[in-house]
Amino acid sequence: MNEKTYNIITFGCQMNERDSETLAGMLEEMGYVHSEDPKASDVVILNTCSVRDNADKRFYGVLGQLKHGKEADPEKVVALCGCMMQQEIVRNNIKKRYPWVDLIFGTQNIEAFPELFERARIPGHKRVEEIVENGGEIAENLPSAREFPFKAFVNIMDGCNNFCTYCIVPYTRGRERSRRPGDVLAECRALAADGVKEIMLLGQNVNSYGRSRLEGAGYYIGDDASGPDFAALLREVDKIEGIERIRFMSSHPKDVSDDLVKCFAECKNLCRMIHLPVQSGSDDVLRRMNRHYTHDDFLRIVDKLRAACPEIAITTDLIVGFPGETEEDFEETLRLVREVRFDSAFTFIYSPRPGTPAAKMEQVPDAVCHERFDRLMDVLHGIQEEKSRELQDAVLPVLVEGPSKTDASMLTGRTEQGKVVDLPGDPSLVGQIVPVKIVKAQTFSLYGELCGSD
Repeated sequence: MNEKTYNIITFGCQMNERDSETLAGMLEEMGYVHSEDPKASDVVILNTCSVRDNADKRFYGVLGQLKHGKEADPEKVVALCGCMMQQEIVRNNIKKRYPWVDLIFGTQNIEAFPELFERARIPGHKRVEEIVENGGEIAENLPSAREFPFKAFVNIMDGCNNFCTYCIVPYTRGRERSRRPGDVLAECRALAADGVKEIMLLGQNVNSYGRSRLEGAGYYIGDDASGPDFAALLREVDKIEGIERIRFMSSHPKDVSDDLVKCFAECKNLCRMIHLPVQSGSDDVLRRMNRHYTHDDFLRIVDKLRAACPEIAITTDLIVGFPGETEEDFEETLRLVREVRFDSAFTFIYSPRPGTPAAKMEQVPDAVCHERFDRLMDVLHGIQEEKSRELQDAVLPVLVEGPSKTDASMLTGRTEQGKVVDLPGDPSLVGQIVPVKIVKAQTFSLYGELCGSD
């Protein structure tokens, strides 16, 4: 067996996961097969994230572990891509500390990977580096090696125009670029024909899909009524035969339209859940973050969503210790959390991102940040415990995804609202949506039993 193998390590968001699927598809078209062991693989790609300091640290730790394997096998190809690579300061650091890296490319030229990779394989080559800033049209019809045969990511846009003061994404992903609606729908139809039941539509801010002109592409979507906005796109995806669940990530509160709210009541396959990052409950902090909504604005959006769809699950992102955050600001965040009662929240202590405006602001002491973080988690956990108890004895449709990560003898799946449920069952259930009765509801876990469809 002389098969060439590859391993891709992905840091960060679903957009990066989708990019990694594309890279895997390209490598498999070139005859490479996936390996679980990066140290033994012929090709290793690290797809990086620059949103949090923790991702930076994990990346450098993993990269350092690859050095001995590269020295033992000079033909091994180590490639770096993703958001961190879009930053010149990072690339310069890589050149100095990790001269054995073969290939560096960014977020906006993934379609060039096969050609770059062939150059990086030439014995004795110099490091291959190609970074594109503010790319043009999003490349279509790229291959993909999906993790699951029954669910898939679909990028509908890339980049961001919001420039939140804490966020590096507009600098690493570039300006917003929307795909043509026909291309998105064609991909969704092809996935449905391939047996996919659940689609996750992806974008840094999916709500603004269709608002940005593609430079040089010669067309507009959205603003001049020549094509759909996001809500209209959702309605078209909802019509595709075979797609039983539609999700999307991520949404900006300022761009939640009334028509999008109506979709939760009117689209039969749109999952009754929305991830709506609020970040803070303080108007002063939100203003310094450049978020363009207030505490009360957010509550009004939540009220509209729950009026249209009472069973909707609302999840969020929260940042603790944003520069200048006072105790009064933090109390406003706690108040908002208690008012909304989020189903879950990704909660982070603020970490400065070099090159962003917030990195130059007055920082909150670490001890204060950690103390506030712990208090926030106490409130969130209490709410999650109450919400979990409300599901006791409920019968819910669950898409079975595979073996449980905590107990290999059990299966695991997700409800429409994104709740993870473990249940006993035959592996033949994987990929099916089945009715499950919740028999044990705990704060962070739900356990169920398969029940009859009647």
